[in-house]
Amino acid sequence: QVRLVESGGGLVQAGGSLRLSCAASGRTFNSYVMGWFRQAPGKEREFVGGITWSGGSTYYADSVKGRFTSSRDNAKNTVYLQMNSLKPEDTAVYYCASKRGLIATNWNVYDYWGQGTQVTVSS
Repeated sequence: QVRLVESGGGLVQAGGSLRLSCAASGRTFNSYVMGWFRQAPGKEREFVGGITWSGGSTYYADSVKGRFTSSRDNAKNTVYLQMNSLKPEDTAVYYCASKRGLIATNWNVYDYWGQGTQVTVSS
């Protein structure tokens, strides 16, 4: 059984930083990519960024480009999302998700999801 467990959310002031973690278990993820999504109250789930599991290639939404960075530690089967220069509009529940093949921006093509972690940025 595939399991994704997220951690690292919290409350931070604008301009601050947080690092989210997504620990994967249950299978090998060499052919899987990891996507990061977020959903604010009353809004649709949106793509934040993605990383290939083995190759280390990344892709980000324009809204976070230059501020967020995803990385992975294959030995720990864990992917990270480093979030810097946080803004109040970054406030949302953040999810990690995985799928085979290429990074995709549509949330509905991902097969496995974490439980989500709340990120709140105060002004």
